[in-house]
Amino acid sequence: MTGNTARPSFQRARSPEQREIRRRVILDEASRLLSEMPVGDVSLRELARRVGLSKTNVVRYFETREAVFFALLNQAVGDWLDELPAELPTGASSPGAVVDALARSVARRPLVCELWSSLGTEIERNISAEAVRDFKLANTELQIRLAALLREHIPALTESASREFVALCILLIMGLWPFANPSPSVQHAVRDPLLAHARVDFPARLSRAFLITVTGLLHAGPG
Repeated sequence: MTGNTARPSFQRARSPEQREIRRRVILDEASRLLSEMPVGDVSLRELARRVGLSKTNVVRYFETREAVFFALLNQAVGDWLDELPAELPTGASSPGAVVDALARSVARRPLVCELWSSLGTEIERNISAEAVRDFKLANTELQIRLAALLREHIPALTESASREFVALCILLIMGLWPFANPSPSVQHAVRDPLLAHARVDFPARLSRAFLITVTGLLHAGPG
């Protein structure tokens, strides 16, 4: 046994409540693993070992490691949206102030950024169409919730523009996050003053990208 994580001693989960507790424990351990290593290095076998279950038992709750990440992403985004209203400006604020607060808020949640950035390359593979459908339907509801919150703070955004803004925000996070968190060799290389332009300050760059995007949407016609 390595580390100091206490592993629960599980009895067979028989009731819906027990199954939900088991499911949450698996997701919590997956979150801890992602604080130690990138998505691509997390195996279902290692997750099962850390939880204290057999791989077969973990599959009773999540068909693949990708299904774990799908569920974890929706949980993490939901938790973020619960906290986001308190992190956005109050009163009359410029769109720039709102999207800057939005960028800095999501940047403080690396789990959300890591999982969003891994969707196309890691998570949307080795998983059934039914599981993908369930994830995307739940994720869509979260995006609608975020769009409605942003409209409260930027009333000039139409409903369709706010939905488009949220979709573009996710794409910007997906694109910027890997470059802001490169491999150790890249981190070493960009210490060279001649490569200062290659260093990515994630919150600042994301804030700028959000501002350009929302400004464009506020001045564009219906999509």
